[in-house]
Amino acid sequence: MKFGKYLDKQAKDEWRSQYLDYKGLKDLIKESAREAEASGPAAFSPRTTSLSIVRASKQADAAEERFFQKLEAEVDKVGRFTNRVVSELRQRLANLQPKADKAQQAEGQTEDKKILMEEAKRIGEDYLALEKYANLNYMGVHKILKKHDKLLPHSPCRQFYIAHLHQQPWVQGTYSDVLVQLSNAYSQLRGDSTGQKNEDAAQGFVRSTTKYWVRAEDVSNVKYHILQHLPVFQFDKNDFAGDAQLINSVYFDNENLELYHGRLDKKPNAIALRIRWYGPGEPKKVFVERKTHRESWKGEESVKERFTLDEDKVVPFLEMEYGLEQAVVDLRAAGKSEKEIEKFTELFIEVRQQIDSKQLRPFIRTQYMRTAFQIPFDSTVRVSMDTNLCMIKENPDEGPSCTLAGRWYRDPSLPINRNEVTRFPHAVLEVKLSLGQGQEAPAWVQELLESGYLTEVHKFSKFIHGTCTLFPEMVQAVPYWVDDESVRPSMLLSAPPPRPEPVVPAAGPAAAASFAASASTSRAASGNGQHLAVEVLEEAATPIATSKPRKRLPGLEDLSHPLLGDQPTLKLLPDPSKIKGFSKGPGAGGDQQGQPGFWMRLLGPKGHSRQPGQGDNLMRIEPKTYFANERTFLSWLHMAVTLGSIAAALLGFSSSKGQTGLSAHLVEIIALILLPVAIAMCGYAIFVFNWRAQMIARKRPQHFDDRVGPLGLCAAVVAALAAILVVSFVDFIDFINNSGSDGPSPAPGPSPPAPTPALMGAGSLTLPNAGVARMVELAAGLTGQHTQQ
Repeated sequence: MKFGKYLDKQAKDEWRSQYLDYKGLKDLIKESAREAEASGPAAFSPRTTSLSIVRASKQADAAEERFFQKLEAEVDKVGRFTNRVVSELRQRLANLQPKADKAQQAEGQTEDKKILMEEAKRIGEDYLALEKYANLNYMGVHKILKKHDKLLPHSPCRQFYIAHLHQQPWVQGTYSDVLVQLSNAYSQLRGDSTGQKNEDAAQGFVRSTTKYWVRAEDVSNVKYHILQHLPVFQFDKNDFAGDAQLINSVYFDNENLELYHGRLDKKPNAIALRIRWYGPGEPKKVFVERKTHRESWKGEESVKERFTLDEDKVVPFLEMEYGLEQAVVDLRAAGKSEKEIEKFTELFIEVRQQIDSKQLRPFIRTQYMRTAFQIPFDSTVRVSMDTNLCMIKENPDEGPSCTLAGRWYRDPSLPINRNEVTRFPHAVLEVKLSLGQGQEAPAWVQELLESGYLTEVHKFSKFIHGTCTLFPEMVQAVPYWVDDESVRPSMLLSAPPPRPEPVVPAAGPAAAASFAASASTSRAASGNGQHLAVEVLEEAATPIATSKPRKRLPGLEDLSHPLLGDQPTLKLLPDPSKIKGFSKGPGAGGDQQGQPGFWMRLLGPKGHSRQPGQGDNLMRIEPKTYFANERTFLSWLHMAVTLGSIAAALLGFSSSKGQTGLSAHLVEIIALILLPVAIAMCGYAIFVFNWRAQMIARKRPQHFDDRVGPLGLCAAVVAALAAILVVSFVDFIDFINNSGSDGPSPAPGPSPPAPTPALMGAGSLTLPNAGVARMVELAAGLTGQHTQQ
C-alpha cells in the first residue's frame, strides 16, 4: 500500500486536518523534478559576490524552494498540535488528581471510583492516539525526504533535514511525565499500599526473571497496560527524567573472558560482578553486585547479592587497600546492626577474593533509562523496561586503561569511537516474580505476555551482548540472538574498523621493483616488515597520485562484523501485522492459532492447545532438535519400507497355478493387507515431520509429541496381522477339509515314488502356498528320477 493511502486510512477523523500534507509535498517534488529536467544542468554559481551589483530578482519561488517552505510549515504544525493536545491531557490529569485523592478515602469499589477509572482510561487512550499521530507524521517526513532525494538526486537533503527533525520536542519524546501522573492516579484509585524499604548493608534477592524484547513503537502501549495495574516506581524523584531513571553498570572480567563464558554457558555457580549507580552525573554511592547462576532443574534459584560503598572507597577496594576492618568500622559508625554487618562481611570477603583470584578489572559498561513498575518496596511483582540501551568499552582503545589511570570507570572526557559503543535497537522488558508456594501470576501479566508486543529472548543478557559485539576477537562462543535480523544493523555499526590494505603504486615495473627492494631492505633492517612496508608504500604512492577520490562515510553495506555472516539466519520478532494487542474485554480477540485443524484432529499430532493463562512466547531451540525430528522421520520410514518390501515381494512371487478357492489368492490377500498399512505409515511420517518442522521454526511453547498417531498406526498393524492370521487359519481349515474328501488314487503307471515323510510334512504345511507347493513337487520328482537311476 502506498504511504499516502496508508496515512489516510490510519488518520483519526477529528484530527485529519492536523496530519502531514503528504500529497501536497509529493506534488511539489514532482514539479521540482519537471523544472530540473527542463532547465538542464544546474547553472554555474560564482563563489564571490559584490555589494554594488544588483542581481535580478526571481518572479516566483522555485518549486523546490516552496517544497522546503511547506515541509517546515508542516513540521511546525505537527509540533504545535502535539503540544496543544499534551497540554489538554495535563489539564485533564490535574483535574482528575483531587477527585482521585477524595475517592481514595472511600473503602471498596464505589461508583465514583468507576467513573474516575473510565476517565483515566480515556486519558490513556488519547495519549496513545497522540503517539500514533506523532509516529505517522514522523514516518511521513522520512518517506517524503526519501522521495525527494530519489527524484532530485542533484540536491539531496534527507540526511541534513533528519538531523534537524530530531531536535523537535515532539520527536525527542519529552512528554513521559503524563504517564507518571496517570500512573499516580491509577495507583490512588486502586488503593495501593506501600511496602517496607530494605536498608540493609547487604541485600539478597531470589526471584524468577524473564526477559523480553519490545519494539520502540510499542513501548508506550506496553507502559500504559502495565501502569493500569502497577504504579511507576520512583526511587528518588530528583534523579528521574520523566518516567525513567538513568542506570550505569560497570561489569568486570579478565583477559580470558572467564565470567562472560561462564554466564553464556550457564555453568553452575557462574557469577557476574558489576558496580552500579543511579542517576546522572558522577557517582557518589555505588552498589557492588554479584549475580550467581543456579540450576533451576535442581530446585535451586539464581540469586543477586549486593552491598554499598562510597565512590571514593571503590578504587582502594579493587586494589585490596580497603580492608574488611575499615569497612566494619564505617558500618558501625553508620549505625548498622551486628546482623547486617555479619551478612555484609561474608559477601565482602567473597567478592574481594573473586576479584583478586580471577584478576578481574573494569571491562564493559551498560547504560540505559529504566522505567520500573512496582508497588513501592514490594517485590512480589516487579516489571522494568530499559530503553536507550547502549554498551560501552570501559577501557578506551586509544589511551590508558582504567587501571593505569587509577580509575574504576571510563574517563567521561575521553571521546568514544564508533567501535567502542553499541546501541541496542529494542527496549528490554523484565518481568520479575517473587511468588510464594501455590501463588500464580496475576491475570494482567498473562494478558501482557499474550498481547504479541513482547518477544521472549531466553536468558538475554546486556553484559553478554555488549561483550560479544565489542570484543569479537576475544570471545570463543556467542549467544544465539546475534543472528537476528533486527539486531544486525546495530552490530554492524559497532564493527571493528577494516584494516588498511596496501596498494601497489601503478607507476610501471621499475617503480614496483624499486618499492619491493626498499620494502625488503626495511624488513631486514627492522625485523617487523609488515608495518614498515605499509609506510613505505604510502610514501611511494602519495607523490604519484593523479586524483584523490571524494571521501565517503561507510554505509552498512560497507561494514562487516566478524561474528555475522552475509545474511541473518534468525527472525525473533513477529510480523507487526500479526500482533494481537490487548483484548477489549473477556474473550475478545481470541487466538485461533492453537486450535487443531481437520487433518490434525484426524491424524492425531495436535499437541496441546494454548490455554488462556499460557503466554505466547518463543522458546529456545537447540540445533539437535532438528536432527532429532529427522531421525524420528527416518525411523518411521524404515518400518514403512520394511512392510512395503515384504508386501511387494509377496505380490511379485505369488502364483495361483494348481490352486483353487481361498488358497489360490492367499498370498495376494496378505500382501494387499500389508501394503496399505505401509503406505499409510509413509504418509503419516511425512506429515508429522513437516508439522514438527513448522513448530520448531515458530519456536512456540507447545508440545511436539504425538500421543494419538503412533497408537493408531500400532492398532492398524495389529489389525492387519490379525486379519492375516484369520485368513491363514480359514485357508488351513479349508485345506484339511479338502484333503479328507479326495477320490481314489489314479491307475498305476510310471510315476515317481512317493515323497518321504519329511517332504510330506513340508508339503502339507506349505500346500496353501501354490509357489512353494510347486517347488515341493519338483523336488519330489527329482528324487524319484535319482532313485530309478
